[in-house]
Amino acid sequence: MAVWAVGDIQGCYDSLRKLLKKIKFKPKEDTLWLVGDLVNRGDKSLEVLEYLYSIDKSTKIVLGNHDISLIASYYGIKRSNPTIEPILKSKKAKKLINWLRHKPFVVWDKKLNCIMSHAGISPQFDLKMAIKYASTIEKRLQSSNAKSWLSSMFKRSPNFFNKNLSELDRERYILSSFTRMRFCDNSGKLDFYQKGKPTNSKMDKGLKPWFKCPNRRSIKQKIIFGHWSTLGYFYNGEVLCLDSGCLWGRELTGVRLDTKKVKAVQVKCGKS
Repeated sequence: MAVWAVGDIQGCYDSLRKLLKKIKFKPKEDTLWLVGDLVNRGDKSLEVLEYLYSIDKSTKIVLGNHDISLIASYYGIKRSNPTIEPILKSKKAKKLINWLRHKPFVVWDKKLNCIMSHAGISPQFDLKMAIKYASTIEKRLQSSNAKSWLSSMFKRSPNFFNKNLSELDRERYILSSFTRMRFCDNSGKLDFYQKGKPTNSKMDKGLKPWFKCPNRRSIKQKIIFGHWSTLGYFYNGEVLCLDSGCLWGRELTGVRLDTKKVKAVQVKCGKS
């Protein structure tokens, strides 16, 4: 029984199936961890959701920003686009969206000593805080009031977490940190808008990857994330980024989690 983690798929169904074939993934025996951003921009987002729904018991999935945008489009909060329109027009739309919004923002496995979230774990959160705050917004998204709550989340998010924030601002920060962060400053304030790779010029401006924040709270578990295609596949013994830019014609990456050696398995990608 193998446990594999796979990077951002973003509608690249053919690439996903090619990778699963390469790693000899067996749904009845193995487990697949997915870092989120299952849909959007790629040509076969509907096929991705339908397939993952069909093997649901064999997966551990966290929600990414593009998955949240899909749910928001279903509710009429955000505009649709041609790559997610087939999902919204599908007869299975209600079932698939309901299945998706019941997915978590954080997955933690004590035995594997791994924690997974789409964009990573805020420098201000330790393991207990991450699990607690993820649960807070999971309950919101899974509730009968999900549409109203999600609509309120698309306002500007605070870049720092503290107890003086309003309830909605705290939840905006929690959602944004789990799905959108990349950079922060030395104090841990997040920058939700920088999208490029880490460079000396960004360092000169005081920006560094969230996992290099000098005041980051200690998390002993390996942190698995995606969301950062310009960073690409990255592993430093503590954090593992699996977004290797499949959508942009680079690779889709998988890593086995239940072995001591961390080795990437990749397939070349396109948009389908």
